[in-house]
Amino acid sequence: MAVAARANDIHPAWLPAQAWRAIGSRHTLVSGAEESVATVYAEVRAACARFGGSVTRLSVDGEADLMLALTGTAHPGATAGAPGGLGDEGYTIGRAGGLTTVTADAPAGLLYGLFHVVRLGESAFGGDLATRTHRPAIRRRMLDHWDNVDVHPVMGQVERGYSGGSIFWRDGAITDDPDRVRAYARLLAASGVNALTINNVNVGRTEARLLTDRLDDVATFAGIFRPYGIRLHLSVTFAAPMVLGGLDTADPHDQTVRDWWAATTAQVYARVPDFGGYVVKADSEGQPGPFAYGRSHADGANLLADALAPHGGVVHWRAFVYNHRRDWRDRSTDRARAAYDHFAPLDGQFRDNAIVQVKYGPVDFQPREPVSPVIAAMPATRLAVELQVTQEYTGQQRHVCYLAPLWSEMLGFRFDGDSLEADGDADGDLGASVAAITARGGTLAAVSNVGDDPFWCGHPLAQANLYAFGRLGWDPTADPAALLDEWIDLTFPADAVADPAQLRQTLHAMMDDSWRTYERYTAPLGVGFMVNPAGHYGPSVDGYEYSQWGTYHFADRDGVGVDRTRATGTGYAGQYPKPWSDVYESLADCPDELLLFFHHVPYGHVLHSGSTVIQHIYDTHFAGADEAIAMRDRWRDVADAGLDPALYARVADRLDEQVRSAREWRDQVNTYFFRKSGVPDARGRRIH
Repeated sequence: MAVAARANDIHPAWLPAQAWRAIGSRHTLVSGAEESVATVYAEVRAACARFGGSVTRLSVDGEADLMLALTGTAHPGATAGAPGGLGDEGYTIGRAGGLTTVTADAPAGLLYGLFHVVRLGESAFGGDLATRTHRPAIRRRMLDHWDNVDVHPVMGQVERGYSGGSIFWRDGAITDDPDRVRAYARLLAASGVNALTINNVNVGRTEARLLTDRLDDVATFAGIFRPYGIRLHLSVTFAAPMVLGGLDTADPHDQTVRDWWAATTAQVYARVPDFGGYVVKADSEGQPGPFAYGRSHADGANLLADALAPHGGVVHWRAFVYNHRRDWRDRSTDRARAAYDHFAPLDGQFRDNAIVQVKYGPVDFQPREPVSPVIAAMPATRLAVELQVTQEYTGQQRHVCYLAPLWSEMLGFRFDGDSLEADGDADGDLGASVAAITARGGTLAAVSNVGDDPFWCGHPLAQANLYAFGRLGWDPTADPAALLDEWIDLTFPADAVADPAQLRQTLHAMMDDSWRTYERYTAPLGVGFMVNPAGHYGPSVDGYEYSQWGTYHFADRDGVGVDRTRATGTGYAGQYPKPWSDVYESLADCPDELLLFFHHVPYGHVLHSGSTVIQHIYDTHFAGADEAIAMRDRWRDVADAGLDPALYARVADRLDEQVRSAREWRDQVNTYFFRKSGVPDARGRRIH
């Protein structure tokens, strides 16, 4: 078994010591009651100890360069003013008369303001800055860890974990490295994440006990994350009253079940007063749920919501519910339809503190899917949109795949057919976008990609996905390229590399389009999957074609794709409101990148691009593999840039694997469709 990296051996990610130089070399005043500003004060004090500056909670002779102050508090010469309606996390930042000032109404806001100054670096102390107010667009930016307390015989310590073991658990016990967890809390706060689950949604018997006799473990982690404004949540099993309470039923209409949940939840809050709530996967992939009792998902969610309501908690009830034991011969059923069919009829039946958590696409975190129609179908229900930072179907942190452009595109999607740019404004108005629906629901969630690997995410460049998730949760209108710039500037400070401009140019060239590069050499035109069922890594074109899991491409000698139209297919296209129901229904109007998700077409069908489907498959797979080689070559160009040798070597090793895998994807996919269609490559390239 590999030994986990200790906290002092790990990569600092976007909080290296150099990122604090601008603050640490100056004088800072931190104003507020001692306990309320303790975290901010400790962070600034540590920076000053490194770089020779000073920090005080009281005004001193001489002028400060930076003031961080809670509103309603004042020390002589440093008044922050009255509370300004900033909320728990909002803050203002500005500079005038040689003083940079950050104010907030609450400790979390002051902490976010501090990290804003860290991002600005020296520019925070240059010319005057007009005072601006910053508030998060989405209340809860939440990471779901699929970590197992006990090692699972198939999934291991972390399900869909590509970065080593868990930073929370090891072989059934709590970690003996709390400093590593504390370092993680700092990273999350600096990116904007404020909520966390610490156990898998597929809840095993040991994991279930976190709710009762292992609450001390939960309290320990809550105590580590609390100073950084992060509230803990737990994944719980719907069958907990039976598994833990000895009841013979988990029926949500049974009063003994309701009483058990109420009493158990009260015990959780007695131990962890700021506990966030529950996350539930029910009636999905073998997990127990309300269907066993003839009850609806609203009944199940409301059971837990009622138990949480007196304490201010919420339940996130996942909408990932489908029949995973399908007959592949039956084309009338469609996995993509399932979430809508199960949940849309229940709109308006959920409690106010029950949040239905919907995957951003209708299937399963593929490199390309349409936005889930459930997001538009439940206006009277609070919805959370779920992303996947862990790269299950996007290269598993062995491939460079910067996902912020994908997420940004999805968050900006509007069901009325307009773009976010047409409806938004410079101040971050979200209009009627997916981001606006998510903001009303209150949660943007994602499956974490973090493990006990020294680089946190297995692939050092995959850290950018984790960082961008938090920042997009704060501001869904943020430019992915600008977020990548932030991550580069923090992670590779200019004074720590030989040629910062070259490194920036190289990383943008590698990462800006890397999601589309991955899409090019994997499954074409939105059809999805074509991946090895065992582990979901690498190509297997027919891997799921005869599978009970219900993910097919239906390729034959004449064509490829899934007919999801109302006229002749599964009817899935009709789950969208107009205009999208008509756009996706129409072979002429359907976007090229989603064509095979919605239509079965001949290989000679001409795309909007002017290429035929079969030629598009050949061209994109050759191009994607070539782009992977170009990434590797670009990384070799910065071999002498002064990067950490271990980091450089890890990235180089992963790029070698990406090149190998992309070539395998190219050859298997192209060969498969050449043999199916009999149509040669118009460019005469070798197909096996």
